[in-house]
Amino acid sequence: QVQLVESGGGLVQPGGSLRLSCTASGSSFSIYGMSSSMGWYRQAPGKQRELVAGITSAGITNYSDAVKGRFTISRDNAKNTVYVQMNSLKPEDTAVYSCNVRLLGIDYWGKGLLVTVSS
Repeated sequence: QVQLVESGGGLVQPGGSLRLSCTASGSSFSIYGMSSSMGWYRQAPGKQRELVAGITSAGITNYSDAVKGRFTISRDNAKNTVYVQMNSLKPEDTAVYSCNVRLLGIDYWGKGLLVTVSS
């Protein structure tokens, strides 16, 4: 099993920054976590969930075109934690952001964090 605990969401003005964190735990992650892919998805009101950024076990990253150059994903394997640093936030970044871990072909999800970008 894998449990994910997210933190860091909230309200920020346009142009501001936030950092989201997601820490994984559980028996499966303890054994296989180093081989997992981790990432962040978001879902805005009335829209489908979309990938924001992902990072593989080898540290290879990928980003959606909408956030490329503004967001940076990273992971700290010693802390079982994945981060996304979000800079130059725009109102269209407003969404519920969810952490994802893919482990042995199974997707695990966090509960989600609301990020609101508004003046």
